[in-house]
Amino acid sequence: MDKKHWYGHVPNSVVTNQGGKVTILWNQQVQTDRTIPNNKPYIIIPDNEKRTCMLIEVAILGDRNVIKREAEKILKCKDLIIEILVQRMWNVKTRVIPVIIGATGTISKSFRKYVRDVPGNHDVRELQETAILDTAHVIRKMLT
Repeated sequence: MDKKHWYGHVPNSVVTNQGGKVTILWNQQVQTDRTIPNNKPYIIIPDNEKRTCMLIEVAILGDRNVIKREAEKILKCKDLIIEILVQRMWNVKTRVIPVIIGATGTISKSFRKYVRDVPGNHDVRELQETAILDTAHVIRKMLT
């Protein structure tokens, strides 16, 4: 990915590391035995070695709704987590990680904890800056 034009990057739907231990699924529907309305988390990271699975839900929205949307994202995936655990589809420990940022960079008190749980190095200020720049871009488009 070009660091200068990161905003134009479109990730592949499925990416696996060299050893095949970790797979990242982006915008992929999870096939389940029963119908679940919310079976398409934004990012899914099943780790075969650690026997864990992260369902990462991402959103940038109005600042007043950050905490409310965080709770909604966790509840939205509850049925999917039950299906994964109870039906033993993947036989892994599963958790939801909401990554929710307000349009002007507002974050919840638990945001830093959630971001620490996502593999890799993530700078919270950089994530906030990205949200603000995108908001400014949208506003500029609307005014011209």
